[in-house]
Amino acid sequence: MNPRFFYGLVASAVAAAFVIYEYALPEYIKMGGYLVPVIIALSIVAVALILERLITLRRIRGTQELRTFAERLQKSLEAGDVTEAIDACRSQGGCLANVVGAGLERFHATGARASSPEARMMETRRAIQEANALESPVLERNLIALSTIASIATMVGLLGTVMGMIRSFRAMATTGAPDAIQLASGISEALINTAGGLFLAIVAIVAYNYFTARAEWFSHMIEETAFDVLETLGQRAERSHGRAA
Repeated sequence: MNPRFFYGLVASAVAAAFVIYEYALPEYIKMGGYLVPVIIALSIVAVALILERLITLRRIRGTQELRTFAERLQKSLEAGDVTEAIDACRSQGGCLANVVGAGLERFHATGARASSPEARMMETRRAIQEANALESPVLERNLIALSTIASIATMVGLLGTVMGMIRSFRAMATTGAPDAIQLASGISEALINTAGGLFLAIVAIVAYNYFTARAEWFSHMIEETAFDVLETLGQRAERSHGRAA
């Protein structure tokens, strides 16, 4: 994510959190104190990051399901039609098609000028590696931020718990009868912040694990498909070189 956009998102989330705290929350939640807007701001940022990941994962998948696309691609290559495979990659879009398509285009372009099948395959493999290096960061973007929010939410909830308990014990420490209002207020502050922080942490952790698993699956599909494509192209290059000799 662009740093300027991220900072703008955080600033907007903070402003929206204080507006929600002042005008939209019931009084019993406001008793959680001024750590409640912090939890709300973190929640807004987390929701924005989750939506960004969902949209991005849908976009990088492409138009077809990945295994269906890989099978279609392999059939074209086994039939010897590299041009059709390149067109399939262009119509598919997404990370897998971009990586494999870069290799196929390099293979097609080096057909006439390659000195040997090994040199041709080396160029093809280099193109795939370069494309993969460009696409990999997209799979993991914003995951660190989501993990950080999960950790911060837990700490903010714990901080609210401690602050609420301090207020409660201070009310109990007064001479004579304890201040019941202060005691109840402190307990409410502790419980509200604990609940809010833990709920946000649970959602962020679940989302982080899900997106991490999806990123690993995408990476595995790219590696598997690229390996199969290189194997098929290597055999084709050997046959072409043998006929030319």
